[in-house]
Amino acid sequence: MHHRVFVYGTLLRGEVNHDLLDGAPLLGEHRTEPRFTLLLLGAYPGLIGGGRTAVFGEVYRVDEAGLLRLDRLEDYPRLYDRGQIPTPYGRAWVYLYRGRIRNRPVIGSGDWRLHASNGNPIRSAAVRGWRDPKNPSRRRAATEDRVTPVAEPSG
Repeated sequence: MHHRVFVYGTLLRGEVNHDLLDGAPLLGEHRTEPRFTLLLLGAYPGLIGGGRTAVFGEVYRVDEAGLLRLDRLEDYPRLYDRGQIPTPYGRAWVYLYRGRIRNRPVIGSGDWRLHASNGNPIRSAAVRGWRDPKNPSRRRAATEDRVTPVAEPSG
């Protein structure tokens, strides 16, 4: 069985975790409907519902093993949940952040690449490891409800 997956951060082409999609066909680029908020979680973004931002990403076709690799990366279902969104390629899974959102900066453009290209030195830290903040033993359990805008690059 195959699945479509919408990726919007470190899984994009050229980003640090893209190798997890090795061999998965790129169906194309997509910008979501403006109903999300893209948060800066340090070295990677997290998408939450309920905002007014259209988020840029790519849609891939993955097999069951590929979806399981992505689930492990995203610490599904603990830190991220999966939802489905419409895309021009059919409905696709998207990983939705479930962790703490209080005081998290917002990426107002909805475009991780645009944000990360603004000289962000922490991009390479997004490669997940056992010391990563997504490790359940290092996460705070409480989900809070405040976010903070972050300045976007101009030009």
